[in-house]
Amino acid sequence: MRVLVAEDEEILAELVATGLRRAGFAVDTVYSGDAALAYLGLHDYDVVVLDRDLPRVHGDDVARGLVASGSRTRILMLTAAASMEDRVAGLDLGADDYLGKPFEFPELVSRVRALRRRSARPVPPQLERHGIRLDTVRRTASRDGRELDLSPKEFSVLQLLLEADGGTVSAEELLERAWDANADPFTGAVRVCMSKLRGKLGEPALIRTVQGVGYAL
Repeated sequence: MRVLVAEDEEILAELVATGLRRAGFAVDTVYSGDAALAYLGLHDYDVVVLDRDLPRVHGDDVARGLVASGSRTRILMLTAAASMEDRVAGLDLGADDYLGKPFEFPELVSRVRALRRRSARPVPPQLERHGIRLDTVRRTASRDGRELDLSPKEFSVLQLLLEADGGTVSAEELLERAWDANADPFTGAVRVCMSKLRGKLGEPALIRTVQGVGYAL
């Protein structure tokens, strides 16, 4: 759900981030190794897309630090060097996957999705509850056979509620997992998104507000 893109080529970083957001991920971008370490220490990311040749703190050292901390964040390492020795070296550092530049963007998205599935408890590609069916691969949703026209954010929130399997998900967790670091926790973004999602799901209402705790489906 949440991805950090650490790439010193700012135009490339923003292109990757924009594409991943369109694919439904919450994405933050940084342009140096020290900034990557700072963000990784502050937020719980599913995947970091990590350029190996970062300034100030090398990407190799970022990977080493992440692995040493015991983090569950998966590492997709990017590099312009595509030799077998470079790939082996990157994987030996603790990277979970390796992609050489230049790359095809659909492949990057596919690899990020695959790593995200490995970062969390196993979740089936289709989630169902109370007549709602969510296809996390095709990113389609329906209720009782009626297709739902959800925004990427609404889809992410609904997926988190379905993954909770009836459990309560706090507003803080939704904000952490479905929004990026620029989200202001005091804007009511979760409440507004939840209101729109409820409207699209229709009646009878399925999402409960658990006062002082969060939301449950």
